[in-house]
Amino acid sequence: MTILRGAGIMLATMTTMAAGSAMAQDATQAATQRPADGGSTISVAVTAGTLGIGPEAGWRFSDHVGIRGNATFLGFSRDLTVDDNDYNAELKLKSFGAMVDVHPFGGSFRVSGGGRINRNRAGLSGDFTRQGSVEIDDVSYSGAQVGILTGRARVKKVAPALTLGWAGSNRRGFTFGFEVGALFQGAVRIQEFTASGSLRNDPTFQARLRNERQNVQDDVNDYKVYPIIQSSIGWRF
Repeated sequence: MTILRGAGIMLATMTTMAAGSAMAQDATQAATQRPADGGSTISVAVTAGTLGIGPEAGWRFSDHVGIRGNATFLGFSRDLTVDDNDYNAELKLKSFGAMVDVHPFGGSFRVSGGGRINRNRAGLSGDFTRQGSVEIDDVSYSGAQVGILTGRARVKKVAPALTLGWAGSNRRGFTFGFEVGALFQGAVRIQEFTASGSLRNDPTFQARLRNERQNVQDDVNDYKVYPIIQSSIGWRF
């Protein structure tokens, strides 16, 4: 009876030790599988796309929620034809934005909403000094009478933004992100046209210029949403 009791005590002790060892192993394995950051990470990156190129910083509070901020800059030009007149359009991108990122599944996919301080500017110019005939508001003028036509364009100073994207897992290390969406900046506002030719101060010609400006405005009124296509590369701490 004593032998059986001792064997029972030994068996119970061994079972308890084995269970404790298994629990410790499970805890170690679970800790290994958890994010090394405990669920909160800070990231720095460079972002590039239709908003421009610039620095980006983010703080992901947990697997499901984070915030980001960036500043983007870029300048480029392109040729534009309006009412058979050729212009050169120059665009200078300069904006600053903040976004709230929601990861509904706790992974890489994110839905983001926020806004941007919009300092984008555009300039429009057409050099007609060497052109024989220029049509302004359906009236023909000589190149010397028109000279160089210039105008400027502006957008809303603050615009909301909405994107869908992929941001990689919530782990420390190298990170890559991508997002597509829209910046709801409204229609571009074309400001007053000016001319450098001999008729630059003529009231009738000035009225024609205002009509020409309105023609350009009518062409851009339908474009009230600016596309966002951005990618980023950086490091998560």
